Amino acid sequence: MTGAINHIEIYVSDLDRSLEFWSWFLGRLGYVEYQRWADGGSFRQGATYIVFVQTENRFLDAGYHRCRVGLNHIAFQASSKADVDELTQALGERNMTILYRERHPHAGGSETYAVFFEDPDPYQS
Repeated sequence: MTGAINHIEIYVSDLDRSLEFWSWFLGRLGYVEYQRWADGGSFRQGATYIVFVQTENRFLDAGYHRCRVGLNHIAFQASSKADVDELTQALGERNMTILYRERHPHAGGSETYAVFFEDPDPYQS
């Protein structure tokens, strides 16, 4: 379909750590492992896939912060409030940073029921 997202590619500081986390998270959302190679891996759902690539050492010192210029976050659709609650609990059990706890689960506004969290780099989802 014209205009649909084909893939998103994210460079990470520690490929093994990121693949372990994203495999768990994306698996909960119905993604399956699509490709794996020495410096990366990807997960697919339908025609869309998400790619994770190890950042070269010469670029690691710049780091990442979601408030700098660039992509701020990726939002995934949940099927129910119960799914959001289960995911929130599971993220906590994995010691992931839950953002905006004081407003959770309505941090996106009163009509929103979501969990905002950071991945290991920390990339916000």
